[in-house]
Amino acid sequence: MLAGVSVKTVSNVVNDYPHIRPATRRKVEEAIARLGYRPNLVARTLARGQSGVVALAVPELNAPYFAELAHHMVREAVARGWTVLVDETGQIHDSSLLERERSAASGIRDHLIDGVILNPLALNDVDIARYASVPLVLLGERLGSEQADHVAIDNRAAAAEATRHLVERGRVRIAAIGPQPLPYGHSARLRFQGYRDALDEVGRPYERALVVDSLDWRRQSGADCALQLLQLRNPPDAIFCFNDLLALGTIQALQEAGLRIPDDIAVVGFDDIEESRYSTPPLTTISPDKAAIAREAVARLAARLDSPDDWESKEVTIGYTLEVRASSGG
Repeated sequence: MLAGVSVKTVSNVVNDYPHIRPATRRKVEEAIARLGYRPNLVARTLARGQSGVVALAVPELNAPYFAELAHHMVREAVARGWTVLVDETGQIHDSSLLERERSAASGIRDHLIDGVILNPLALNDVDIARYASVPLVLLGERLGSEQADHVAIDNRAAAAEATRHLVERGRVRIAAIGPQPLPYGHSARLRFQGYRDALDEVGRPYERALVVDSLDWRRQSGADCALQLLQLRNPPDAIFCFNDLLALGTIQALQEAGLRIPDDIAVVGFDDIEESRYSTPPLTTISPDKAAIAREAVARLAARLDSPDDWESKEVTIGYTLEVRASSGG
């Protein structure tokens, strides 16, 4: 052997065993460099039982909310010495959505993954049960499975608070942009229920014409939906959008139509992405505690990896605030 030591000694150096003489360590490292040796990660994984790699799977990486959330996730994971593999599963109109979410829930085939943090749109509790052997933390809405932890805010209560805020600002005809068709759109369904809850509290009648569905939650969809609302004989004086991108598109369309915000029409969003603070006018929005979501999701995954035999699924509800800004008269 080039270093003149045993295989065991080389293994101890590669695995950073502390009780190695400096001269021996130096000889082995020099031999490794000369030979261009790379450790067998598969063998190391099998020996330790864990790879130190976890997966984060979200619908869209170019959506600011998920980009910001991924930033917090990576920071929390790195603090534990983990590496994060980030995967994009797609939106509800993508034909491969269900297949990609199943792949993520199963541990992302052909990768050495210790566990998965997943924000599903299409999976159901049957799918989750099928992959029960994979340590899994779900973000977004609970699917009814006891095979995974769940970390989320109370979307229904948050949407009710956003709508209630518009009522308290004196708005009468409050529209909503963002409901999505079943069986997808779990978060959309809860936000819609919260919108209805707030209207019911004050005895406001529900008008289906004031609710515009949207398959995706992007700026262009928000602009298109807002223009559809402006075509009504009696248009709204406020709009609650189910995420900030819809709200930002809505603001652009309303301003291009010559309306003043919030004088003529108020707008409220959901997610508190960074862009919402710098829009014109700044956007009132529901602000989930993204750092707390990441912290709890990583902590729940770590708990399962540390104690796989004693683990029990847990529901973790994260707080939120309503950030009142100029778009609603704040």
